[in-house]
Amino acid sequence: MITIYSKPNCMQCTFTKNYLNDKNVEFKEVDITTDPKAVEHIKSLGFQAVPVIEAPGHEPFFGFRPDRLEELI
Repeated sequence: MITIYSKPNCMQCTFTKNYLNDKNVEFKEVDITTDPKAVEHIKSLGFQAVPVIEAPGHEPFFGFRPDRLEELI
């Protein structure tokens, strides 16, 4: 399952979620503004911006990256 760490009013987060929805791909969204553990988790991965995308067997990445999202699909 793909996990997207995001926050409200984030354009790249919205683009990422819309891209996956358009492709009918299920994902779990974690709002970092309401989950302090999520913030610590993405920081531990070395990221300081969202969206951060994680999927089993793939290197986590951040930002709206259709090329990387296509690899996950």
